[in-house]
Amino acid sequence: MKQDALSIRNLKKHYKHIRAVEDVSLSIQEGEFFGFLGPNGAGKTTTIQCVTGIARFEEGEISVFGYDVRTQYREARMQIGLSPQEFTVDPFMKVRHIFEYMAGYYGLRADERKKRVAHIIHTFELQEHAEKQFRTLSGGLKRRVMMGRALVHDPKLLILDEPTAGVDVELRREIWRYLKDLNEAGKTILLTSHYLEEVEKLCGRIGIIHGGKIIAIGDKKDFLDGGKTLEEKYLELTNHHDETPHAR
Repeated sequence: MKQDALSIRNLKKHYKHIRAVEDVSLSIQEGEFFGFLGPNGAGKTTTIQCVTGIARFEEGEISVFGYDVRTQYREARMQIGLSPQEFTVDPFMKVRHIFEYMAGYYGLRADERKKRVAHIIHTFELQEHAEKQFRTLSGGLKRRVMMGRALVHDPKLLILDEPTAGVDVELRREIWRYLKDLNEAGKTILLTSHYLEEVEKLCGRIGIIHGGKIIAIGDKKDFLDGGKTLEEKYLELTNHHDETPHAR
């Protein structure tokens, strides 16, 4: 029987007087491809930051493959690969060194580290860019590097925050194919994206957050009932809620 890859219960996170996340609960089963949607400022990134330990939270419980993210932080974090929306790397570091550093951070031994780095460079077709500084790469290549860095330690849960933002159509579809293959091989994926076509094509289950609260969650087919597109259903749901400012 499959276990929950991610379990969030009654999560609350406030920044001073701003309610970023208010009583969020959701679970993602092992092997799922889950789409996490919401307008800017809805609470998506804050939720992800709480899951990965970047942000502390006031109330609630989060576990990753059974490991509590607060009391078993090291074990929980080992299960996660995060590709953030921002390019959070040293811009002067070479691509190969970015992967080697991250593999070392997660404790891969020298021989294993060498194999994983070579695999990631090959998988993302970065052979001719491996010795280049990150700052010299195009936007699309930078996205590939961020995804490769997230996968270098072969995590069980891959979290992708706007992974195709700013890339061209051809590369976006290449990334889609790769993510489908990863998921079919058993990788659990949580995806946030403003490209609703992307979520509709890739994800089997979807949750929508708005104003720091989950306003809808269910199988993709539930959002497409009546012949509507995901975009139409998304706009219908979010337009029924107040457009008040919240922290991202």
